[in-house]
Amino acid sequence: MTAATPGAEMAALDAVAQAELVRRGEVSPGELVEWAIERIEKLNPTLNAVIMPMYEQALAAAAATPSTRSLAGVPYLVKDLIAEIAGVPFSEGSRFLRANVSHDDSELIIRLRRAGLVIVGKTNTPEFGMVPTCEPLLHGPTRNPWDTARSTSGSSGGSAAAVASRMVPMAHGNDLGGSLRYPASACGLFGLKPTRARNPLGPGYGDALSGWACEHALTWSVRDSAALLDATAGPALGDPYGLPRRIRPFAAEVGRDPGRLHIGYTARTPEGIPAHPDCVAALDDAVGLCASLGHELVEADLPGLTPDVGAAIGSVFCAATAWIIRYWTRRLGRQPTDDELEPLTRAYWEMGQQVTAADYLLAIEDCQAFARGIARFLTSIDVWLTPTMSGLPAPIGEITSTADEPLRALQRAGPTVAYAGVVANITGNPAMSVPLSQNASGLPVGVHFLGRYGAEATLFRLAGQLERARPWSARMPPATAACPAHEAASRAE
Repeated sequence: MTAATPGAEMAALDAVAQAELVRRGEVSPGELVEWAIERIEKLNPTLNAVIMPMYEQALAAAAATPSTRSLAGVPYLVKDLIAEIAGVPFSEGSRFLRANVSHDDSELIIRLRRAGLVIVGKTNTPEFGMVPTCEPLLHGPTRNPWDTARSTSGSSGGSAAAVASRMVPMAHGNDLGGSLRYPASACGLFGLKPTRARNPLGPGYGDALSGWACEHALTWSVRDSAALLDATAGPALGDPYGLPRRIRPFAAEVGRDPGRLHIGYTARTPEGIPAHPDCVAALDDAVGLCASLGHELVEADLPGLTPDVGAAIGSVFCAATAWIIRYWTRRLGRQPTDDELEPLTRAYWEMGQQVTAADYLLAIEDCQAFARGIARFLTSIDVWLTPTMSGLPAPIGEITSTADEPLRALQRAGPTVAYAGVVANITGNPAMSVPLSQNASGLPVGVHFLGRYGAEATLFRLAGQLERARPWSARMPPATAACPAHEAASRAE
């Protein structure tokens, strides 16, 4: 057996452990970055997760990174959607933006760098993030490290593949309807969607779709997610929403006892679409695990997700596409040509142009009424548990559209995401996908917890408890750059 390389050893450590090695002087930020580049170069031809390497900038940034920062020297990837990096191409997965270059850093990027993270590249995303897969025509499909014939889900699929394969310990993502949590489930990662406005969207955006969109990351350890949120959370000047303050740092919540939680759960999807048996089995396993940890479990179905609310959600997403195209038309000074938008995006755009301002505001009112009902629902339980996805990761090419069938991707995606991850976006509540299970074929299957508004602390405490009871960090997909976790652990001790 050949000895593991230093890069493979580092790949089996989470971001907190890597930063600790930097603080102790055992490795340098430059070494961490060089090893991450080696891993990306090794795996990216297979996975197509990274679509824009930034190696020269990263090595220069690493050389100037103080070792005292909270995440000093840790290599990081940024999803090519919403968050912008000055001087770097920014396409949002669209041929319409293939020549676009960002002029300014997003506030989130400024905070990531302030924490000591070193951005080594940008990751793949579907066109404008509007479908739960990661197969844009501009960059081609990202493949799942657990089975390269399957999708990563999406829209943060490039980041999910990069973290699952251990190119980097964590990577940026965003979430408008499940885009952090679905790929977390598909790729065996921890994916937290924070409370509305916990992370800033500016200066490009103040209120992306009435607060539905949010920023955070995919990680494989709970403590990494908490430490990163500590580094980035908080309003920027002029942000349109307030939110509950943290009692203590999120990182301090991960090891705390969550107490005896009252957990509602269901295997039923809101529209009655049958879930895959492996997803139901993952839920049953999570229910049993939570009960064994002393929590109280009670069956509870989601209230109020009526066909009228479903229609309102559809109006919002169509209007969102029309807004996105209008936004970029204004920035680029021209409209997209016929071949610059994918069939599904064009169909959404055309439908969105039929949604009037009054229609949009009525849809938001319907969704806000639904959100008030969810707030009442969560007064009787602490968190609500379901499978994250209703289907296994789809084969590559399954969730795609053609000119003849522009809505095919939407129709094929629906049965895989029937548990309505968008509920957390409508309400603004925090939610997380936790990688507790694998099926008989070794594919990861996540479970989903919806928390009360502003209650990330409860989710981090519960997630930390679940991680200790059912450790998942040693699980490695077939496409990985890491040596076994136990070999690397000795170096971090």
